[in-house]
Amino acid sequence: MSIHRTALYRTVLVACLAFTTFAADSLAASPQAAETRSAPERLAADTPRVTPGGATFTVPSGWSIVTGKDLVILEPPEPDTHIAIVDSQAADATAAVAAAWAAYKPESKRPIKLVTPRPAREGWDERQVFDYETSPNERAAVQALALRAGTAWTVIILDGTDPTVEKRSAPIGLVFESLRPKGYQRESFAGRTPHPLDAAHIAQIKAFVETSMQQLGIPGASIALIDGGKIVYEGGFGVRELGKPERVDENTVFMAASNTKGMTTLLLSELVDEKKLKWDQPVIDVYPAFKLGDADTTKKVLVKNLICACTGLPRQDLEWLFEFKNATPESELALLGTMQPTSKFGEVFQYSNLMAAAAGYIGAHLVYPNLELGAAYDKAMQQRIFDPLGMKSTTFDYARALAGNHASPHGDDVDGKPTVASMAINYSIVPARPAGAVWTSAADLIRYVQNELALGKLPDGKQLVSAENLLMRRAPQISLGEDSTYGMGLIVDRTYGVPVVSHGGSMSGFLSNLYFLPDSGIGAVLLTNADNGGMLLGPFQRRLLEVVFDGKLEAEADVVSRAAAHKAALAKDRERLVIPAAPAPVSALAKHYSSKELGELAVLTQNGVTTFDLGEWKSTVASRKNDDGTTSFLTIDPGTDGFEFVVGDRASKRVLIIRDGQHEYIFTETA
Repeated sequence: MSIHRTALYRTVLVACLAFTTFAADSLAASPQAAETRSAPERLAADTPRVTPGGATFTVPSGWSIVTGKDLVILEPPEPDTHIAIVDSQAADATAAVAAAWAAYKPESKRPIKLVTPRPAREGWDERQVFDYETSPNERAAVQALALRAGTAWTVIILDGTDPTVEKRSAPIGLVFESLRPKGYQRESFAGRTPHPLDAAHIAQIKAFVETSMQQLGIPGASIALIDGGKIVYEGGFGVRELGKPERVDENTVFMAASNTKGMTTLLLSELVDEKKLKWDQPVIDVYPAFKLGDADTTKKVLVKNLICACTGLPRQDLEWLFEFKNATPESELALLGTMQPTSKFGEVFQYSNLMAAAAGYIGAHLVYPNLELGAAYDKAMQQRIFDPLGMKSTTFDYARALAGNHASPHGDDVDGKPTVASMAINYSIVPARPAGAVWTSAADLIRYVQNELALGKLPDGKQLVSAENLLMRRAPQISLGEDSTYGMGLIVDRTYGVPVVSHGGSMSGFLSNLYFLPDSGIGAVLLTNADNGGMLLGPFQRRLLEVVFDGKLEAEADVVSRAAAHKAALAKDRERLVIPAAPAPVSALAKHYSSKELGELAVLTQNGVTTFDLGEWKSTVASRKNDDGTTSFLTIDPGTDGFEFVVGDRASKRVLIIRDGQHEYIFTETA
């Protein structure tokens, strides 16, 4: 499901890589290969390099590089992960990939799971992605991307462990994004005069959204556009809920999820204006109870670091996704005190929802110190952000949202059919709501974008927040790859020579994004009521740029490619699932399990169908026999799908093991 997968995958990795995992060897992969390879060279800064065949790429800071006859091998600080780039004159993609493995790691014999094409891009005439079979206990990823320019092939292989791949996703993205054929000049919109978003250009954007929704299986979407300070379009497409006639319009509210983060930092900007806090002030000076699992990191965190994704705290979402019935803002802040950094402060991008929650609650406490943290945040956001901006439908009140003109969540069922999804797990974000619990409409969200483009000035001329402190939220705090940086709840991307400020949001069955071009005065918002909406977010930005700057027509082909790859992956995964779950492994399960971090799990079987009940939410499960002989149970109900539990035993007790990128949790049988 979308909410426990990384919300900010690099665009190139969304298009080309769906991370799986694999254990890697050292840089000198074998004695035979070592004889023809250079000694490892560790680089102190991001450094442009060239493959033996002439393709250009960038080595991330702190990584090592080894060069051979037709290949280079890159290694991050962790020696368990590698990226190999291999040049060849192979006959086709399959032969090129085989030659790449032979050059990099000839002993590897892992079977190919799936091969899917991607559109020609960035000077490459052909691109194909090769996914490989893995077993969950390997905790790792093997994937290859074959690229052809003319008759020459370049293959890039990702071969690493899951914890490192998640932690190093930004520098991995840098390598993939920067890999281009010799002599290729990137498309740039710098210096071009943008077209106005007049009726003809708006029609192009609307047509793109409607066509894309059909291809991706998105039941409903809403968009709004702004140009020159004026809102030039607001509207909706499709239905609020499958099987019901009510149509989406500009006032339909959706969960905007992590788009809440930028609104939260806008509140902080107001407080900096009022001298209630400073961006460079230690958080413990503002809120002495603030505490992380690491004392040194706690002391280093400044106010601006609360939503910078740069503190080294990893994404650790399962703990608030699974156990939230009795959670409060106070208990979520206490949970932060148990979390340890997995990278150095300021080293790499790592997204933390609970850190963002802390930012909102701490800011609100300064405004209303006598209120409970959640009540203080709700009141501060309503009075200081939503009311001044005219965001009349925007709320953190689920009951209010669901009682009115609202969209329902959707996801694909196990056979790829769009289906109404459960809302149950979406209540998990309520105790951490500054990170992602806002409900809003396109008509409201575009007013937030309007204020960003106006540098804090409201339509009536009043300054809501100073331009200086509004812009501080866009200042780079950490790199996201080759051309983009993360600020405070906002991303700035310069891929095409013009800055695009954006942020996405993802909860179960809801995907959204906002975009604005500060140099052109143009902005847009997109809200969808389906997990598959995630495949539209990047192409929508591309289409906006194509329309505004007469860019190459790529967005439509990107949607077609993503839809095809998604359907192929679903079908391939479905081949190995047993539904209902196979009786033999089900009979070997205990009836009840418990995890100290994730709570209780009950195994329920009725009429041959097995359900995992976590208390706050539940799902039917399928079973799968893994290549290593283990058995997994996977949740398959839309809204709570995508969680994998591996059967095991520990200390003579039956267990179910579930993992995120960098953590492992054990459910142990109970009497």
